[in-house]
Amino acid sequence: MQTNAPLGGKKALVFGVANADSIAAGCASAFKAAGADVALTYLNDKARPHVAAVADPLGAALVGPCDVRVPGALEAAFEDAKTRWGKLDIVLHSIAFAPREDLHARVVDCSEAGFLQAMAVSCHSFIQMAKFAEPLMAQGGTLLTVSFYGAEKAVANYNMMGPVKAALEASMRSIAAELGPKNIRAHALSPGPLLTRAASGIDRFDELVERAKAQSPGKRLVTTAEIGALAAFLASDAAAGMTGGVHYVDAGYNIVG
Repeated sequence: MQTNAPLGGKKALVFGVANADSIAAGCASAFKAAGADVALTYLNDKARPHVAAVADPLGAALVGPCDVRVPGALEAAFEDAKTRWGKLDIVLHSIAFAPREDLHARVVDCSEAGFLQAMAVSCHSFIQMAKFAEPLMAQGGTLLTVSFYGAEKAVANYNMMGPVKAALEASMRSIAAELGPKNIRAHALSPGPLLTRAASGIDRFDELVERAKAQSPGKRLVTTAEIGALAAFLASDAAAGMTGGVHYVDAGYNIVG
């Protein structure tokens, strides 16, 4: 393997590409730059034109919709990857959802239905991905998900997504423990606030962004390229001794936030 292609020969399945500014797009670009072949999924046909701007320059082997709320959609994405490649080395889970009325409410006021839907889409889907990836990672692999500092601390206006992301991080650790004997590693990326389409649903998100800029030691937001660089490192052999971690890439916001 060439030293300038640390992911050479690896196959990466990336969930949650919304447009060129999404975290999933930054990670997919980093995987490709490190030598991996990539497959991309997006939510629905409305997103497809924006995803094409990401997929085409990367020469994505597969590009297709995957709404995890639709029965069978997730299984189909993994089956397509199996048919194309016969294996997987990297899976990135970068999807989250909560009904707007519940996301904007206090945690104590969120509905049971809204909470369960947020957990199903934002957390349980990662558990399912680990299950479907396991038989395709016979030689080992890396499972990555995207979290946020609100999983650890109560962040203003993050509301019900705090408990949901906490559950996601706990699930990641269990997955790392259970699949570790098969050389399958799991990690959570924890970026600072980013001006992405997904984050736009958070109430008064602009205030969170300005607070992160002011309080972080770096006095700035991070970029999707920086998040992607971390994801590519964690998926590489250089990180073979690491698993089960929550890795902050937030210009230091988590140490003072």
